[in-house]
Amino acid sequence: MFTRDFSYLDEVHICPRCQTAMSCCEAPPVHVGDGLGWGSEVLFICLNNECPVFKNGWQHIELQYGHRGSYRCMQLPGSKEQNVMMVASEYAFTGSIIDTEAVKMQNTRYVKEQEAVIALDTCVEGHNLEPIMTLILDESARLVNRQKAVACLRQLNDLSCIDPIRNHTFRDTSLTQECGMIISEILKAHFKKECPHCAELIKAQAQKCMHCKADL
Repeated sequence: MFTRDFSYLDEVHICPRCQTAMSCCEAPPVHVGDGLGWGSEVLFICLNNECPVFKNGWQHIELQYGHRGSYRCMQLPGSKEQNVMMVASEYAFTGSIIDTEAVKMQNTRYVKEQEAVIALDTCVEGHNLEPIMTLILDESARLVNRQKAVACLRQLNDLSCIDPIRNHTFRDTSLTQECGMIISEILKAHFKKECPHCAELIKAQAQKCMHCKADL
């Protein structure tokens, strides 16, 4: 519902000529053959320089076309059809290798963000702090979504939000300030304060911390 097709992340393609695992790479924006594109955002390319297709391709292209270049074995995701792609140098595609594990992690984070945004509609009524904290503490989430979560935080008025927020470093200083003000409001509403010595929550009227025993 929230994602594009990332099924290619679990695919393993083996070069038929050298039996080396092919690398998942970003597809060139334009198909060099017809300019119509590849029909995929990624390609699986054999980047083994010892592959016979690559090693023998230099001489073939020089004799056939009179310029420098070679070939790499290539496969489209979801396909078993083997093809070759002309490359201009041994460095082609080495700078566009996709870290599939990083993409998986980022996609999982995005899904969690979208689920949390939807849950905001009922989190106050259901007293559900989890989606609020998911968004507030996610530095990669959209700022507008985090701001919506902060607004819900004030309504929820839950003391358990304090420690996670206090222990988080916000890149956006406006969120730091807003969350700080809300924490002050929540503490006041619950007749609590934070011990300046150990940071534990204690009664607002306390003269000695019940946790660290420090005089206040």
